[in-house]
Amino acid sequence: MLRLPEDLRAAFKEPFGPLYTDAERLLADAGTPVVAVGDVVTYHLREAGHPPDVAVVDGQTKREAVSEEIRRALSDPESRRDVANPAGALTDELAACLREALLADGPVTVVVDGEEDLAVLPAVVAAPPGASVVYGQPDEGMVLVTVTDETKAEMRSLLARMDGDSEAFVAALET
Repeated sequence: MLRLPEDLRAAFKEPFGPLYTDAERLLADAGTPVVAVGDVVTYHLREAGHPPDVAVVDGQTKREAVSEEIRRALSDPESRRDVANPAGALTDELAACLREALLADGPVTVVVDGEEDLAVLPAVVAAPPGASVVYGQPDEGMVLVTVTDETKAEMRSLLARMDGDSEAFVAALET
């Protein structure tokens, strides 16, 4: 397991890609597969008619339960995987689940018991070049991260600064 040290929290304040307020415009710029991290982002992509290939949700937004409308809209995934992942951490279980979900035939929803906020990092590392990882920037919109060698290197660098065995964590994502 990796844990986010206090001195690394500031690295997550600025978005890792362009910010969108319109899901259809974001989807026009997105590659495939699309990985959504967050309940509200997943909801907006589904409402735009494009369920993400992988969705990582935890039933929360801004540390509060999502609205009943969003909860209902996300309650019927085609394929669901449950995983534990505490706040401020990334578990080996989440890493393995993301890797498997990206290899699955058809959409997969990863339901996190805990918190999914940091899942953007392993999602970018695990996804193939050209993929898109979308996550919410609270009160601003959706961030689109295009998976490239550069964004993978940036996420690996952030993972390396976390407490724990980041080399083993990254190796598990890339196998």
